[in-house]
Amino acid sequence: MNPLQMSLTGPQLLPLELVDKCIGSRIHIIMKNDKEMVGTLLGFDGYVNMVLVDVTEFEFTAQGKRITKLSHILLNGSNIAMMVPGGEGPEI
Repeated sequence: MNPLQMSLTGPQLLPLELVDKCIGSRIHIIMKNDKEMVGTLLGFDGYVNMVLVDVTEFEFTAQGKRITKLSHILLNGSNIAMMVPGGEGPEI
């Protein structure tokens, strides 16, 4: 059975369930603007607003890449384009 058939017939994992399984783990967040965040997911709500700790922020500008370290951050879920559980961010 191919993966598509398995996903259609096997147990399903809803998106918020996947995010919930990531609590306490590293996650790579790609924002709608030119920023990416990598941090440990502390929590989230139904709007996928997220609290991350031990965060590295990557900002991409015409002048190059800027990296900022933050102890914690609250991300607005409406600005998140993609989440990569276990991701370590862009290559430096």
